[in-house]
Amino acid sequence: MAPAPPPAAGPGILRPGERLAHPEIAARDGTALLVIDVQERIDAVMAGGHHRPRLEVLVDAFRALGLPVVATEQYPRGLGATVGWLAGRLPEAPLEKATFSCAREDAVREALAATRAHRIVVTGIEAHVCVVQTVLDLLHEGFQVQVPHDAVNSRRFRDREWALHRMAQAGAVVTSTESVLFELVERCATEEFRRVAALVKRLPVEPD
Repeated sequence: MAPAPPPAAGPGILRPGERLAHPEIAARDGTALLVIDVQERIDAVMAGGHHRPRLEVLVDAFRALGLPVVATEQYPRGLGATVGWLAGRLPEAPLEKATFSCAREDAVREALAATRAHRIVVTGIEAHVCVVQTVLDLLHEGFQVQVPHDAVNSRRFRDREWALHRMAQAGAVVTSTESVLFELVERCATEEFRRVAALVKRLPVEPD
């Protein structure tokens, strides 16, 4: 009996050399980091402070990978400037905004458009106000959005948890800082992997 012919190419068939690209896996092509409102008077009252080392690592890693970073400040005259531990890491000065959603502020829209990104990793504070409104608007405009759960925060843990649940229900990928970074790097044994792996070692290992 003659051997069965190989299956035709189609769903479920893996072909050597073909690059798989699930839309929920972060990729460097067309990806930008958005850091929302990590300002002196807001950051000082965040629950636990787990977001701080994650934001440092995310910004440093995006810059190491040559990926764009956009940051915002909500009414800085009243809420203060971006915190010092973050401000010095940003490639550009934060953009001032008055709207809670970054996607409704012209200056932020222009900055994101200039990155030519269609994937946005959204971080910052507060999760249940500016972060969730931004994420919902970005999703509505067709962006792929990832939200590292450990790089957003609110004054109350419950508000953060419900905001993450709402964003996931709306279609955002709720993930973690480490997951995002190793998805962007994609493979080991490269110089970029070594640089990002060194940054990941700075992440706290204790539970939040």
